[in-house]
Amino acid sequence: MWEEAKKHLAGGVNSPVRAFKAVGGDPIFMRQALGPFLYDNRGNKYIDYCLSWGAILWGHADESTVRAIQRQAAKGTSFGTVTEYETNLAKEIQKAFPRMERIRFTSSGTEAVMSAIRLARGVTQRNRIVKFEGCYHGHSDSLLVKAGSGLATFGSPSSAGVPAALAALTAVLPYNDAGAVNQFFKNADDIACVIVEPLAGNMGLVPATKEFLETLKKRARANGSLLIFDEVITGFRVGYGGAQHLYGIEPDITVLGKIIGGGLPIGAIGAKASIMSALSPEGRVYQAGTLSGNPLSMAAGLAVLSKLSRNVYKSLNAKCAVFLNEAKAIFKKRGKDISIQSAGSMFTLFFDTRCPRNFTEVRRTRHKEFKQFFHKMIKMGIYVPPSAYETSFLSCAHGQQELDKTLEAFKKC
Repeated sequence: MWEEAKKHLAGGVNSPVRAFKAVGGDPIFMRQALGPFLYDNRGNKYIDYCLSWGAILWGHADESTVRAIQRQAAKGTSFGTVTEYETNLAKEIQKAFPRMERIRFTSSGTEAVMSAIRLARGVTQRNRIVKFEGCYHGHSDSLLVKAGSGLATFGSPSSAGVPAALAALTAVLPYNDAGAVNQFFKNADDIACVIVEPLAGNMGLVPATKEFLETLKKRARANGSLLIFDEVITGFRVGYGGAQHLYGIEPDITVLGKIIGGGLPIGAIGAKASIMSALSPEGRVYQAGTLSGNPLSMAAGLAVLSKLSRNVYKSLNAKCAVFLNEAKAIFKKRGKDISIQSAGSMFTLFFDTRCPRNFTEVRRTRHKEFKQFFHKMIKMGIYVPPSAYETSFLSCAHGQQELDKTLEAFKKC
């Protein structure tokens, strides 16, 4: 199957991490998923801690979500018109994110971030943006830029095909470094926005400090720039209201994705009405999408979000905390230098004596040991994300039996 895929798909995949380049070996072809489990084409069963990269909250093939998709599919999959389904899902999101007074749906998180950047540039009439090393915001040109030496580097594209002139409009600062932010903004000009993952999930899980986020808020406001929180992963994952609710810090623009689509393609931008009115057809910032707000994604998202409450997160997050505390005890007893960083139902096992605080420290962790760990877990029927730079997740469908089996695997890996 892998040889056949490579004949017809670029690199054999439709998203690079699926190729297992970070862990070695051939990727596993999955055929089915149910509850907390994945099933491959050979009939092997795995406890899934990847969960479509965090998009699955209630478990795979959740009955109410499947029924909602089936009902909508029978009515039509895409109309290319306005529908009440878009309004219904927007209202459900606003219960948890009231700051998102107006919402625009897209078909992916990458598209939503790209549109949010354009919106910020249009509102501020400025060109430059600020991002942070290790934070991933999708693969649009403006955001595929790596940091160089010093406090910030303008113009070092990390992907072929990114024009240097465009990369020069992006500044990259070290994550969790409030001092670097203060120093940068002393001489910053033409900054349209600052974009950040408040809980970074693409260098493993690395939470921002409150001081760091408060500094971003303060400096952006003083500079006349907009603060964008990329909560594509954390929105409806770490809690009701996302990371911004946990920190008590409100951004100017919020970007959501993953869970709000119930496992189907989706993204969303939201902000105060005064900001969102700059988008066409009201304003001059153009944004459009044939499948944006498509009925299937709206139906699936509403099925997932309508069942949520703060009590759901209290139970899920408590279950995750107990599980991880037991895991820490196991690794400590075995003398393993493994640290676990978590937030809500997100967590990462770092092969180091302490949890990293930024991308530089993440790169110093023992990645070779992670590769060995990954393949040992696969053999024991446990599927974790195939990269040391990714985050694992727990779903409401994971029961004690699955968690106990995972803990037993930790004793042997």
